[in-house]
Amino acid sequence: MASAPISNVFVYGSLLADDVVRALLGRLSSSSQPVSSHLCSGLVSRNMFTLQIIRVEDKKVDGRVLLGITPPELHILDEFEDERERVDVILKDGMEKLIAITYVWENKTDPNLYGSWDFEEWKILHMDGFLKMTKGFMNELELPDANTRVATYDSFYEGMDNKHSIS
Repeated sequence: MASAPISNVFVYGSLLADDVVRALLGRLSSSSQPVSSHLCSGLVSRNMFTLQIIRVEDKKVDGRVLLGITPPELHILDEFEDERERVDVILKDGMEKLIAITYVWENKTDPNLYGSWDFEEWKILHMDGFLKMTKGFMNELELPDANTRVATYDSFYEGMDNKHSIS
């Protein structure tokens, strides 16, 4: 019997945080050294909570490749992320190219996308809230009528906004 295919997944933004990957997959996968994916540009979405990448010629976004992702784990990432596509990623030393799956935001004219994104700043300002939202998403995913990640995200941060406006 043939075993299910194992995937490599290029991640960026919040998925650079080990705690977020662990919350989604229940483990940390092996990962590559830092890599760049060409033909993508990173833009901030919704007040720096997340980073989306869109296809833009001659641009790149830095990340890492999660190695050995199983089909059930890939399903979780598919539910959590945007449109899946295959990309070439280049290790930082420029000597090796990998083919990986990544997730690309298809709406290039989304008015919520702007500016640049800083992982270290995100970790300080937003990671705790994002991790809570991610755990909520995973709890929802187990339900028969699970919300999408975007619906979970919007609901979580709408609740955060309401808490802040009451105080």
